[in-house]
Amino acid sequence: MTGATGLIGSILLKQLREKSHSISLLSRNPPRRGDEIGMWHHWQPGQLGEGQRLVDGADGIINLAGEPIAETRWSKAQKEKLRNSRIDGTRSLVAAIARARVKPKFLINASAAGFYGSHGDEKLNEASKPGDDFLSALCVEWEAEAKKAEEFGVRVVLLRTAIVLAKGRGALAKMVLPFKFFAGGPLGSGAQWVPWIHIEDEVGLLQFLIDSPDSSGPFNATTPNAVTMAEFARALGDVLNRPSWFAVPPSMLALAVGEMADMLLAGQRALPDAAMKQGYDFKFPEIKPALRSLNL
Repeated sequence: MTGATGLIGSILLKQLREKSHSISLLSRNPPRRGDEIGMWHHWQPGQLGEGQRLVDGADGIINLAGEPIAETRWSKAQKEKLRNSRIDGTRSLVAAIARARVKPKFLINASAAGFYGSHGDEKLNEASKPGDDFLSALCVEWEAEAKKAEEFGVRVVLLRTAIVLAKGRGALAKMVLPFKFFAGGPLGSGAQWVPWIHIEDEVGLLQFLIDSPDSSGPFNATTPNAVTMAEFARALGDVLNRPSWFAVPPSMLALAVGEMADMLLAGQRALPDAAMKQGYDFKFPEIKPALRSLNL
């Protein structure tokens, strides 16, 4: 497993350990102390290293590694970091699979709902075409690297994750802060769709896909009940008992975050058709109960 220090990976790791799975963790900066120390192995994306030995004979691989998308402005150098952390890491894992004597049964590879780009009000499922912006192109290239593992008889799942709702971490933590100062509201017009998923469903879907040998291809890790940015902001304001009146103009957003504003203002009405067809039962399909459950 890669990406175990991130929001999704850290919670998935805890739950897998509770189910007595034996897990090897690959990281650029493995911890040097703690009860999990023996599970961690140094790994540099783009190089085989220790990953080669661990992939050989493993039941499966969960690849969640990647430079955080929304941590800083998308300079040319930052865009290269975003790309290389995903493409190089995935490529090296597939290379390890190619050399393994005993191939893993599956590769679950992270992707993003940003795969689809901007499609307005169009309902999007896993068969919908990708967009033409930076994030879409990155996801297309990322998924293409992962799919190469199919040549070696490995089941490949591409998890197109939306905004993950979790307390105190990730995108939601940044959204909550202005509301607490009575300055919250939608980004841009508020008409764009916000793809989201509760952390319990994100991790639940991952475990479901691990245990489903017939599941392969792309899966939208999104709620079945999408909302617009305006609806999302109102729900968040209601849960926090704060108004949702301060709409951030596109020009102000672009000034603050640069090209990343395109991602925040586009949105995707991505729906989890594949997960629902396979029988995954969402715990938190509605936005307001999902937010309330986090005790913000």
